[in-house]
Amino acid sequence: MIPSLDFGDVTIGQVLEDQGPFMPVFDFFPTLDPERLDEHRHWLEPVFVDPVTQYVNLCVQSYIVRTPHHTILIDSCVGNHKPRPTRPMWNMMDSSRYEDNFKAAGLRFEDIDFVMCTHLHTDHVGWNTRLEDGRWVPTFPKARYVFADRELAYWTERANETPEKCGWMIDSVFPIVDAQKAEIVKSDHALNDHVHLVPSPGHTIDHFCVHVGSGTADALITGDMVHSPLQARYPELGMFSDYDSAMAGRTRRLLFEDYCDTSTFLCTAHFPAPSTGRVTRWEDGFRID
Repeated sequence: MIPSLDFGDVTIGQVLEDQGPFMPVFDFFPTLDPERLDEHRHWLEPVFVDPVTQYVNLCVQSYIVRTPHHTILIDSCVGNHKPRPTRPMWNMMDSSRYEDNFKAAGLRFEDIDFVMCTHLHTDHVGWNTRLEDGRWVPTFPKARYVFADRELAYWTERANETPEKCGWMIDSVFPIVDAQKAEIVKSDHALNDHVHLVPSPGHTIDHFCVHVGSGTADALITGDMVHSPLQARYPELGMFSDYDSAMAGRTRRLLFEDYCDTSTFLCTAHFPAPSTGRVTRWEDGFRID
């Protein structure tokens, strides 16, 4: 396990599900210029881009936020036994790694008070549910599951129109709503003095980040606001599954400007471990280290 980050009376830990090569770099970043990639290979390889396959390396993980009053899980990864035919590495996954790492963090599923899904893509909602006697039931039985209202409405409409293309909604989101475990909020919702949501649209229609702590002891858990440190250097660089890459680029630049040269830690969803760092300026872009 990666050591927790300590922010006084709040701590942030990570629960890893998977890490490794995911997709060819030019498929992942369709507008990436080959010369620009070559310029940055010396630091992208081997951690962020696999030098052999030329695939982007990604981490899939949850963050655990412990406050004096709540234990919060942010993003719930891919999950087991979920049909994901367009992603062979995730299709019908059957692994104990996530559960083992969860236990290694000193947690039981019953300990989670809130599950916050930064957005409703398949690799951020999977462990919302688990298969029990042929039914999808909430994995975290005592938790309220926090969804942004416009995000849920958008994907609900998509799933109703083409359910075969939105299997994760069928098995990992709708069962939460049906079980009356969903807490539907605005994407600037404040849970308490320690935790509030930060609207960050673009990758999806109503994506949010999660700000934790206060003052000089704080962190921003980014979700998919950023996938690679290359998008810090070039905030306008979009990726293949963005809802609106131009909007995502504007969001990244604004947030990086807000947190640049401050004490705030960024806790990213998909950077390979350790996945965290502070934002500093790099010419007309930024770096996270």
